[in-house]
Amino acid sequence: MARQGTRRDFLLGGAGAAAAGALLTPAWARAALAEAAPDLIVHRAALWTADPSRPTASAMAIRDGRILAVGDDSLTGLAGPRTRLYDAGGRTVTPGFIDCHNHTPGETLLYEVLVGNPYEVEFVTLDSIIAKLRARAAIQPPGVWVEGYFFDDTKVKDGRELNVHDLDKVSTTQAVAVYHRGGHTAYFNSRALALAGIGADTPNPSGGTYDRFADGSLNGRVTDRGLEAFRRVVVRPQFSPQEQARRAEAGQAHISKMFVTYGLTGVCHEGGDLRAIQTIRARGDLKHRVSYEAWGEDVDKLIAMGVETGLGDEWIRFGATAEHTEDGSFSERTMALSRPFPGRSPPYYGNLIESQEALDAWVDKVHAAGLQPNCHANGDVAIDHVLTAYERAKAKRPEVDVRWKITHCSLVNASLLARIKALGVSPALFSTYAYYNGDKFHFYGAEMMDHMMAYRDMLDLGIPACAGSDFDPGPFAPMMALQAMVTRKGWNGEIWGARQRISVEEALRVNTINGAYDTHEEAIKGSLTPGKLADFVVLSDDPRKVDPDRLKDIQILQTVVGGQVMFQA
Repeated sequence: MARQGTRRDFLLGGAGAAAAGALLTPAWARAALAEAAPDLIVHRAALWTADPSRPTASAMAIRDGRILAVGDDSLTGLAGPRTRLYDAGGRTVTPGFIDCHNHTPGETLLYEVLVGNPYEVEFVTLDSIIAKLRARAAIQPPGVWVEGYFFDDTKVKDGRELNVHDLDKVSTTQAVAVYHRGGHTAYFNSRALALAGIGADTPNPSGGTYDRFADGSLNGRVTDRGLEAFRRVVVRPQFSPQEQARRAEAGQAHISKMFVTYGLTGVCHEGGDLRAIQTIRARGDLKHRVSYEAWGEDVDKLIAMGVETGLGDEWIRFGATAEHTEDGSFSERTMALSRPFPGRSPPYYGNLIESQEALDAWVDKVHAAGLQPNCHANGDVAIDHVLTAYERAKAKRPEVDVRWKITHCSLVNASLLARIKALGVSPALFSTYAYYNGDKFHFYGAEMMDHMMAYRDMLDLGIPACAGSDFDPGPFAPMMALQAMVTRKGWNGEIWGARQRISVEEALRVNTINGAYDTHEEAIKGSLTPGKLADFVVLSDDPRKVDPDRLKDIQILQTVVGGQVMFQA
């Protein structure tokens, strides 16, 4: 009589497996299962895997931080005396979410004056902003600027923008600055304008503006390259090297905790203190995986040392470069357009930051060094410039799998989409903007919004668009991102660009496996697949079954990275 196969035999592809249609695991996983029991088995779950070979399942086994097997609840038969069994109670489990563009301002969140809500839609008053800044001015050392962060001009109960007269109420002897969360505009009081040497007769710089009231006087709002004059003269508190390191570490630990609270298991960091990230990892405070994107001079240092994209490990690795800025902002209405902004007089086409020649040289340098180029381009003019630079660099060195990255890639047309597809571009589109910033879309109008954040057009062409929250500018909550992509409805109930809506499952893929593809890590994360890292989230509700207008309200019950619980509600 033939020997009956055990459950372990079944999973390992042993006796009777072929006849029973076993779920065969990778060779290394079969060996691991033969040696020892899993560390963790998740069962009675509604797994959405992002793996087309097995889209759904009810259980998975995990050992040493990786997924060994995905299948039905009979996987619990693999449990040993030390195996943790997690009964999901029928709740939905998905791969961990990945944010492909985040400025990770941990120190700002901990130590600076926040004049707006970083995470949610919340309206504030100009008086509340003035009061917060006055409180900081009262304790600020002489000569040090008073600064506020996370301002949003369309989230003000007063119904108007901040201006120089408001900030003069804070102080006329101390310089005062408030930074729009979008990162491309700021507001200054009279003292700050004077220190920067900006007067009523100062002409606008190339690629920026010093905005004015109707009478021609400065209103305090400055955009894009106009901000350079203020960066040269700003005075901030000075700290010892030890205190700087402590604050950097505290900031990185804080935002890492916030990321996993919202279900993010992987984040592309736009620069930041790399030493601090390594330090908090060593002490166990790094909760998420980091794809580090270096800025400016740091890119040149990496090139000089021969560092290429991909160096590192599963927790911290060098990814693409940080966004090399080619134009202005979507939310602040300074992106470079081929036609003027509707209703603006005189005609305004936005801000283009640098010449095609300068961009070509930068892209060529980065590409030749083995780094994944990444450029910030919102408007169609800027996207055209970036694609031209990428096409020219590829012609010189036609590597097969560069994954040329365009951060934002907001306003596209059929011609641009065809070039994006042909080049193999990885576009990191705004994720939460359609919900959070829906109140700004009327500045562009229905026709332009029909081609903005073009998830539908890109996915239909097979372009692997991924999610980039752009935090600070947009909240990073993945569930808000899902709702934005699926409904295109803003917090105010207005729908813009309905043609670009995608399904819930498509939105899940954008926020998981497409994010892994962007960072060249689709072989190790982004789906619940045997052999991949055990990064996943447990949700309070199934996104495929709830009212689409309530997707953002789904709670993250648990965030697991490498098989370890990093957040528990």
